[in-house]
Amino acid sequence: MLSRVPEGSIFVTPTSVAASEQGATTLTDAVLGARVRDGGTTFSLWAPRASRIELVLVDEHRRQTNHDLAATGAGVWSLHLPGIGDGQRYGYRVHGAWAPEKGERFNPAKLLLDPYARAITGGVDYSGPIADHTPESNFLPDLTDSFAAVPLSVVVADSPPPAPLPRPVPLAEMVIYETHLRGYTRQHPAVPEHLRGTYAGMAYPAVVQHLVDLGVNAVEFLPVHHFVSEPFIVGRGLTNYWGYNSLGFFAPHGPYASSDAGTLGGQVTEFKEMVSALHSAGIAVILDVVYNHTGEGGHEGPTLSFRGIDHDAYYRLTDDKRNDYDVSGCGNAVDTSNPGVLKLVLDSLRYWAADMGVDGFRFDLATTLIRDHAHHVDQNHEFKRLVAADPVLAGKVMIAEPWDMGPYGYQVGRWGQDWAEWNDRFRGFARDFWRGAIGGVQELATRLSGSSDIFDHGGRPATSSVNFVTAHDGFTMRDIVTYDLKHNEANAERNRDGADDNRSWNHGYEGETDDGSIVAARQRTTRNLMATLLLSAGVPMILAGDELGRTQGGNNNAYCQDSPVSWVNWLAEEEWVGQEELTRTLLKLRAEHPLLRSDRWRYHGEVTDDNGHGLGRSPVAWFAESGTEMTTDAWHDMGRRTLGMYLSDRTEALLIYFHAGWDPVEISLPGAPWAQGYHLLAHTGVPGELPRRPVAPGRTVTMPARTVVVLAADVRTGAELVPASPATPSEDVTD
Repeated sequence: MLSRVPEGSIFVTPTSVAASEQGATTLTDAVLGARVRDGGTTFSLWAPRASRIELVLVDEHRRQTNHDLAATGAGVWSLHLPGIGDGQRYGYRVHGAWAPEKGERFNPAKLLLDPYARAITGGVDYSGPIADHTPESNFLPDLTDSFAAVPLSVVVADSPPPAPLPRPVPLAEMVIYETHLRGYTRQHPAVPEHLRGTYAGMAYPAVVQHLVDLGVNAVEFLPVHHFVSEPFIVGRGLTNYWGYNSLGFFAPHGPYASSDAGTLGGQVTEFKEMVSALHSAGIAVILDVVYNHTGEGGHEGPTLSFRGIDHDAYYRLTDDKRNDYDVSGCGNAVDTSNPGVLKLVLDSLRYWAADMGVDGFRFDLATTLIRDHAHHVDQNHEFKRLVAADPVLAGKVMIAEPWDMGPYGYQVGRWGQDWAEWNDRFRGFARDFWRGAIGGVQELATRLSGSSDIFDHGGRPATSSVNFVTAHDGFTMRDIVTYDLKHNEANAERNRDGADDNRSWNHGYEGETDDGSIVAARQRTTRNLMATLLLSAGVPMILAGDELGRTQGGNNNAYCQDSPVSWVNWLAEEEWVGQEELTRTLLKLRAEHPLLRSDRWRYHGEVTDDNGHGLGRSPVAWFAESGTEMTTDAWHDMGRRTLGMYLSDRTEALLIYFHAGWDPVEISLPGAPWAQGYHLLAHTGVPGELPRRPVAPGRTVTMPARTVVVLAADVRTGAELVPASPATPSEDVTD
């Protein structure tokens, strides 16, 4: 056992409250973290195998004062200190055995963050003594004090939660906008310079108004839990920009606070103010949360919190207990089969939902969270059961990234009724279809319908599928059509990082070009990709800046680029204005037409009126260019590049054609009972290519190559159908 007191200005004082005064507790009922109450602060830590725990209070002169915590049962240690309140900096020194073969790496020389800290201040000195072991061996303890090289926890008092949404956004109506909090406003010309890249910058009126005008009603932030960079990134002179390296599951990332907010808890207030601003505009807030691993990495990495509190309790270890069992690809994996760790995750979710006003969560590498004590995937895991039963989390959006890096980690379609899932099948198909790598239209119909092959089982709704073409990880939409190859040289890994399977198409030239024909073709493809996304059943997710033609210069792994490479460029180039206009138009249509956002699966049948009389049309039908429903032969035609999707209910109908062919095609519009007439709502072509005035059924329309067309079908709502009116010359007038 280590017993050496680390060197430094440490003043040990008597324990303020004896163990007998604390009383025994159960882990389920334990209130952990630093809670301001009763004229002071109660500090509680779960450390099931520790032999002694010192609370270290740090004053403004960085002097340390230590207090022993008392064991109160169930592995919980606690202490109430009168007179200690909001803004107090602190950490822990945890004593116990140094026995790596038992998963015990206790080392009181290492000052540790509170896993429940509501704010964190300071950074990591990666050249300092932050490892629990010596440079010579990962299994020999290093007794050098880490105090000067590590961040500190901050006491944050309770405060009112943000203003709630005036009206919760149902998942069926939700349009998710995935963005990096800092990068979104770092170059925004309307945001004051000192607020750019901060919570306050995100709450700035001009920023919120852009989201409202675009038609977005949910923002999904890349990780805002306090995070640190990996040592190897720092060694290259870069930083972890994306934030998938959490160190505090309760603390908003400190550097995202503006200078006005300070760092000693001010980030909490500023985060809440941001949520209130978004809520007041009707925009829900979803957090991308990383509970599958932490920023400590493997045991060879820094010891900043969890590993020093109890290596085997917080992390999955190999059978010999000496090494981390890594299913995250990031050095360690958090062990939710342990009740104390499961409590940590659930308490964090409740805190962000109740205290911080968050409306939903997207779980990074979610499969890691449902592995049992033997590391096997268990869809009946206690984590899912507790989430489903928790009244605080009731009604919150739960989105799984349904895979991890371990055995049987790919779990797409298996998460059940209460969950939505990232649908990577949609992403891959949409890219392949519009670059000409897919034959036929069978899968197109499946993806447009909400990926029924994956999600239509067990009573799950069509909103189970979160559809996306692009996300933070990979090419932007503009880069999909501009680069065949990744260009990640700026990451200083010799272009070896990032995926090689991008399913992209440079349209004949690698990189940006002044060739007008290539630029026009690329823009058309991005409009087709956006239309495919926004017209499909399921929940659409747009990558921030895709509506503006944002580029990362071909970097498909910009996780370490806190630079213009990753930041949204608000001074969009003139030729990409059409992309934003189309996005706004389609989102407006999605909001106005429930047919485009149903949470119910559609099957071929008959729509009825209020009296139960059949109206002769189906809720969904698929049409060939001939104006007749698709035949078996048409479905199996691998050369087919055109498909019409007809959607209908009692009051309205839409006909949407997707044409990926290289030549124009003549479309004959279906007649009664499908429609009495048609008029154009939107298309991905250029002005003048399609008729703007009403078109009679049975007439033909020339559909340009590589175009999506949305038509409103005029339908009767009564029991009797009226024959289609004759065509008029005005049908051929174009815009």
